[in-house]
Amino acid sequence: MRVFVDGNEIELGPGACLADALQKAGSKPAEGAIVGVVKGRGEKSRQTNSYWLNTSKGRIRIELLENELQKIWHEVVDRILGSRVRWATADGVALGGFSSEISFGRSAHEYNRWEVVLGAAGFDAENTQLIFIHRRHSAIYGTPDNGGVFAHVVGGKSTLDRLEIGDKIEGIEPIVEWQDLTEKTSTLDMTLPLEEDMEIYTRVQAELIEEAPLGAEFFLASTRDGTFRVDSVSSSYVLSDQLLTERVAYEHREPRLEGVVTVRTVGRGLGRIFIYKQDRTSNPSHSVVARVVKGMDMIKLARPGQLITFDVTPERIMLLGKSLEDAREEMRERGIEAEAVGYMGEDAVVVKQDPGATMEILKAKRVKLSAIPSSRLISVQLYYDLAPKSLDYFRHVTGLKEKPLGPLPVYFTYESTLLFKPEVEAVSYKELLPENKPVGLVPAGSIGISNQVSKKIGMVGIRLEEDRRYGPSGEKFEATNIIGRVLEPEKLRDVKDGETIYIREER
Repeated sequence: MRVFVDGNEIELGPGACLADALQKAGSKPAEGAIVGVVKGRGEKSRQTNSYWLNTSKGRIRIELLENELQKIWHEVVDRILGSRVRWATADGVALGGFSSEISFGRSAHEYNRWEVVLGAAGFDAENTQLIFIHRRHSAIYGTPDNGGVFAHVVGGKSTLDRLEIGDKIEGIEPIVEWQDLTEKTSTLDMTLPLEEDMEIYTRVQAELIEEAPLGAEFFLASTRDGTFRVDSVSSSYVLSDQLLTERVAYEHREPRLEGVVTVRTVGRGLGRIFIYKQDRTSNPSHSVVARVVKGMDMIKLARPGQLITFDVTPERIMLLGKSLEDAREEMRERGIEAEAVGYMGEDAVVVKQDPGATMEILKAKRVKLSAIPSSRLISVQLYYDLAPKSLDYFRHVTGLKEKPLGPLPVYFTYESTLLFKPEVEAVSYKELLPENKPVGLVPAGSIGISNQVSKKIGMVGIRLEEDRRYGPSGEKFEATNIIGRVLEPEKLRDVKDGETIYIREER
């Protein structure tokens, strides 16, 4: 039995299931991520009249007309691959040449914008060309008596304006409309039985856009676990609220074509990440940060609440939390100069990198690393199920939403209590409602936040010894939200006012 896994053909025995296919293909989705399965596309592809022409400047979509030239197209489509731009004028652009059995004449014909013509250059069928019409005009293109029009451009029209001598057709894909595929599903069931010619998809591949280094880093942060979480689905996009309300700069505007990834930078939905399933015009509140280059079927199959395995290139440069020695070695391997400042001992841990964005580091080919002793890096466990809203605030002010570790400046220490005043403003978190309030006893190592019952709303505290009266932030129990615990409280015994410790979440 023949099936396809992420585009690669493999052979399986009778009765094979989804797990067998993934094992043979050596493909392993991220934990909890869906696998996409499509059946019957091959037959639909043989019936389609729609095609993507993938050129070196972008994609062009054409729709074939119902005429006798359609037969010639199907005969020569494999020969068209690799055709280069032969000429480009205000009237149109021609790509060729390839051999065909086109009949041709020497008469002039009238042509209209967006028509696609088959013509014999030099009146030689061995030198047939595709001619895309830019504007209405009359010309002699060595075409059949009917003028040689066999298709219309219906998508990617801006690509035609960018084509110039030397550009070429790099791929041709028959288009099967997604709604026409009735046998398609996303699943976590590895026992799913397979059938001949099934297509299996395990991951999406995306490439970052150089013009949006900060937005690209934002997208890398949302996919840092190797997955993209789908929170909502519409006919034209899927979106993730993983970093909802987090601010990101607007950097790059272009049409939101199929496969484009954008981040909303202002207004309602700030921080939402969109991946488009259908073409849409550009929008001044959406900064384009990446493009899907493989695996769009996974995007179209996904449903709310599902995870999609994501591979993003270039790979993220995130050195925070690594030993200084390991960070330097990683940068040497990637050809990047790493300057180190701050603590240089054997136990040095990186807590800052400048630039912070991957694309900026790659462009500069250098990065400055700031390190501290490992004794000032504290591991914590956070209680997502018990205090979700308080944790959203905490992860925002510490930067843990986007980075593997974050700073906590020590505001005041007394007895067995440490108080921290976050560096980041959190105006949108004015209402920290009471949740997971302590009852009876606050265990040693507890992390708490003052809720809106307190005048010091948002203050973070850590209690090093158990207490039956006050929470970690020095408040009464009703004014305290417990969000987690420190796994290494002994590291905090000698912390002084004004110091900054760094926290790393352990899951």
